[in-house]
Formats: sequence, structure tokens, C-alpha cells
Amino acid sequence: MFIRHCEAYLDQNRLKKAVAKTAVTYLLSKIEASSIVGIGTGSTANFFIDELAEHKDSFYGAIASSNASEAKLAAAGIQVFDLNSISDIDLYVDGADEINPQLQLIKGGGAALTREKIVATVAKEFVCIADSSKWVHKLGRFPLPIEVIPMARSYVARELLKLGGDPVWRQGIITDNGNYIIDIHGLWPIEADGTLEKAINQITGVVTNGLFTHRTADLVFLGTEKGVTTHRYDGNTDL
Repeated sequence: MFIRHCEAYLDQNRLKKAVAKTAVTYLLSKIEASSIVGIGTGSTANFFIDELAEHKDSFYGAIASSNASEAKLAAAGIQVFDLNSISDIDLYVDGADEINPQLQLIKGGGAALTREKIVATVAKEFVCIADSSKWVHKLGRFPLPIEVIPMARSYVARELLKLGGDPVWRQGIITDNGNYIIDIHGLWPIEADGTLEKAINQITGVVTNGLFTHRTADLVFLGTEKGVTTHRYDGNTDL
């Protein structure tokens, strides 16, 4: 059993590395020496940073969606800026926990969902990179992360119960913003109309949630056993 798990892990990493390389090639075709790029958080984003480090002289600098990514970028010799000092992000690259055919996402497994959503919103183009296990027909099998002000944790959990979910406090995790994470289980299937994202964000004490149904990905590179596939949403769900 342990050997099978190791083989699956190594195979998944191989797919992540493949999409990271594809994303770097795409990024280099789109940016200029003066460009600022957004960098996400998580294992797939880390592979992307590793690949991007070889081309650090091809762009001006980066905006990081987490302290961990900022440290990794700085260690690679890539200049990192505060978003408040930058007006434009040409392209943002990040992973996802789930992706549906409309290129809507669930993010936040790494507890960086708020900064990820901010950077994605500012960016002119959002490129999502993932292995094929993240592709789903409907969102919601992956527990939906919610970033919550600490003093409102219990109240928010009670309100989330009213929405039909099973909220679980991710104990021991503090976000880069000093907040808590509540993961909502049992929401599958989440419809693609965006109403749930709005409803959760209306709960007092919620900072934001990990649904990206309004700011979707513009482009997805998906690592599969047959190679990296490219997905854009044009209104047809049969991608």
C-alpha cells in the first residue's frame, strides 16, 4: 500500500511539473521586461516558481499570494512587490483544488484563498495549472475553505449550517492575514450560478470563501497521462 501511494505521489508531481513548464512557456510569450506577474501558492505553484527562476531576467518582478510563495520567490532571486505599489498585473498563475468545465474553481487548501482571490481579481489574465485529478464535472467534493475573523468563528459556523453544509474548523491553521479557516463539507454539487459564493460572503465575519465562480480562470493547463491539455471556456461545457 505504501509503495502504491508513493508511486501515485511521484506520478502526480510529474504531471504538476509538466503543467508548470507549459505555463512558463506561455507566460514568456505574453510578458515583457517591464511586466509584473502574479504567483500563487501550493505545490503546483512551487513547481512553477522553480521553472520560472531560470527566466527571472525576462520580467520585472512578481506579486505573491502568500508569505510562503514570497519567500520562495525571493530565494530564487525574483523581486517581490507589495500589491499596493503596483497598478497592473499582466498575468497570474496558480493552482486549484477543483476545476469545473466553466473554469470555476475551489481554492484554499493551502489557506491562502483571500490573497489568491485578490491577486486573481487584479490580474489581466488568470492561468490555472493543475493535474487531471483536479478536473470535476461539479464543484464541491473538496471541502470549501472559508477565511473567518477569529471572534466570529462559532457564529459563522452556525450560519454555514443553515446553507446545508457541515463546517469544520481547521484547527492549528492561522492564515497570513491572522484569521481562521473553516472547511465546509457536504456541499456537492455546487451549482455554477455563483449564488453560493455571494451568500457565504454576506455572512458577517467571513473574509472571503474559496469559490472562484465570478472571477474564473481564463485559461487552464491540465496535466494528463497523454500530455498537457489546454482549456478555455467559450460557453460550451464539453471541453
